[in-house]
Amino acid sequence: MKQTLITIGIACLLFFCSNQVSAQYQKLAQYDSLIAIAETDSARIHIIGFKLDVLSTVNLDSAIHLAQKTLKVADSIGFYPGQVNLNMSLINNYSYKGNFKAAYRQIREMQQIIRPGNDSADYATFYSSVGLFYGIRSKYDSSILYYEQSVRIYERNGTVDRLGTGYSNIAIGYQQQSNFPMALEYQQKALKLYEELGNKESGIAYTLVNMANTYSNLGDNERAESTFLKTIELAKKLQLNNVELYAYSNLANMYADEEKWQDSYESAMKSVTLGKKLGDPGIESAGLSKASNALVNLMQSEKAIELSKKAIALADSSEQPLNINTAYTGMGYALIAQKKWQEAIPYYERAFEAISDADIYTLHISKVYRQMSECYENTGKFDKALELYKKSVTINDSVTRKENIRKATEQTMNFEFEKKMLTARAAQDAKDEIMYTRQIALIVGLLLSFIIIALVLFGYFGKRRANVKLLSQKTEIEHTLARLRNTQSQLIHAEKMASLGELTAGIAHEIQNPLNFVNNFSEVNAELIQELNEELEKGKLEEVKAIVVDLAENESKISHHGKRADAIVKGMLQHSRASSGIKEPTDINALADEYLRLSYHGLRAKDKSFNADFKTEFEAVLPKIEVIPQDIGRVLLNLINNAFYACTERSRSAVHDKTLTGFETLSEFEHGGSYNPTVTVTTKNLGDKIEIRVKDNGTGIPENIKAKIFQPFFTTKPTGQGTGLGLSLSYDIVKAHGGEIKVNSKAGDGTEFKIILPAR
Repeated sequence: MKQTLITIGIACLLFFCSNQVSAQYQKLAQYDSLIAIAETDSARIHIIGFKLDVLSTVNLDSAIHLAQKTLKVADSIGFYPGQVNLNMSLINNYSYKGNFKAAYRQIREMQQIIRPGNDSADYATFYSSVGLFYGIRSKYDSSILYYEQSVRIYERNGTVDRLGTGYSNIAIGYQQQSNFPMALEYQQKALKLYEELGNKESGIAYTLVNMANTYSNLGDNERAESTFLKTIELAKKLQLNNVELYAYSNLANMYADEEKWQDSYESAMKSVTLGKKLGDPGIESAGLSKASNALVNLMQSEKAIELSKKAIALADSSEQPLNINTAYTGMGYALIAQKKWQEAIPYYERAFEAISDADIYTLHISKVYRQMSECYENTGKFDKALELYKKSVTINDSVTRKENIRKATEQTMNFEFEKKMLTARAAQDAKDEIMYTRQIALIVGLLLSFIIIALVLFGYFGKRRANVKLLSQKTEIEHTLARLRNTQSQLIHAEKMASLGELTAGIAHEIQNPLNFVNNFSEVNAELIQELNEELEKGKLEEVKAIVVDLAENESKISHHGKRADAIVKGMLQHSRASSGIKEPTDINALADEYLRLSYHGLRAKDKSFNADFKTEFEAVLPKIEVIPQDIGRVLLNLINNAFYACTERSRSAVHDKTLTGFETLSEFEHGGSYNPTVTVTTKNLGDKIEIRVKDNGTGIPENIKAKIFQPFFTTKPTGQGTGLGLSLSYDIVKAHGGEIKVNSKAGDGTEFKIILPAR
């Protein structure tokens, strides 16, 4: 597997694996020689995997091309290990290039081929790739979540050679959220592990550059600078261009904080040169932006603007949010230097648009808010300036709060003290070993007694290790449970956002009808008013009175339909807003009917060719039950949408069937009847429970995938049409209400989902 890197935050270094990478070009030539003499396709693919580890640190485009070509061969011969490694390589390298659509497509493909077994190394690989994907997009909460799942598997399986990588990548997520104590804790765990392994100099280099960046963020510039320089020396020795690049990039930031502008400019330009050599437009863009910032402070604003233009072009091509933010911020800062306040504002707005959904809380962001506030202040927009200034102060206080700095400093001191103690202990152990040898020479005659004592001690320590292991497993289970709960809330939020568009379409259709009435009666009133003026001029009072009566009636109708539209909007927004999490008495019949109409009208709004029948079979006497209506409504909306989708797919296949048989559908051919797409929603009172059924006569679910439909990310829809989370979240919501959800389906004959909820 490989060791790679990306730009996140302000030039942090994220890597995926811990194999030492040195003398890259020499190794590439060695791997090419081995590939040429490989006797089987599987052996050749295996060696190419090692070559990709090195090639990814040299040229990303070449690595992507080679991985694509090799993956086709692995797929054709069904070589599973190669498929896993090559998919992972493509996910990572697409992410580094900023091609997130291709990276997500590769994640979906890997999820389809990966074999079951949540504790397998393959799943750890998969979770690491997804963590990297979210990390590059600056979504650090999600990145940390997936990396922690990967680390837990490695810890359970004893895969220590990959643990250091996972620890370092988790640390980067915390660093970008300015949680420095947690960042240092994981960085120190990684460094300690690499030092214990003894042959992981490249892992040490990667970890040191990130620790140096954390020290810099804490304001410990002396420690940061010495660590950066140590990293650069080690990177040059190992020929790790990527590590050297990120060290210079972070040095540029640190020198800027110290207002050493010439040093900052020189370090930034070194990172630009290395970024261009590596083929990484993101880091090249970041380096140009930092150089531009230094030039502004060296009173060379025109040259700074030219560098910022180049940085913006590269950042846009990389599609990495924080690089885009940095590039546009650099241009805004250069324009401020020329007092072009109004011209600077659009660049700052674009900068914040790029990170609008990112999980970033750094002093860099605080500083940019303050610069943008200055622009609004100088253009007379004082309310906006005050708002941005408050945001700047809030972030600055959060990042630099005393407790955060104190804990991080304490963490550093504890780590260094522990290392000193370990060194002293090692020296003491060496002395003890000499004394032990002398004692052995003196007690040769008591050898038998010594063996008995050793056996007793072995049993004692064995029991002690067992107790420690049991305690560790208990703690791990508790941590895993907490992570699973957190994962569930994240997935529920994602699915809520996915269904928001469907709810909006339904609402729009519902209010269209009363709005049409309002518009029509308004037009009629306009004509009546014109006619009224004409009759007044003629002096025909009876005609005038008749027209006034008509106007009054029309105004009443306008008011009626306006209130009707208002009621529809309030009712729909009641169910489309974020869940309160509080259960309340709910009429299930009304809820099911409402979401059935929302689903139908939403689909009609998106696709005018969509057509299907729907009907309800509601229990007449159905008590209200305690549920969270927004959550149960989303379950119903998801099931009904799936039902209509299945009917639509079967209707489309009917066109092909008719060309083959002369009948409109296969059902017509087999049974002599015509196919009428229909969705039926049924409710039933079971006494202490309430049953809801959603039934369709669509395509049905094949028997071989029934067991997978409630798994996260599993979907049978084409890429881009489904998240693969709907049924999984529906299952969790129903379980959280103390209910159960079942499915009964036959391929070609339709599907029926049954939800059972407690009535009390």
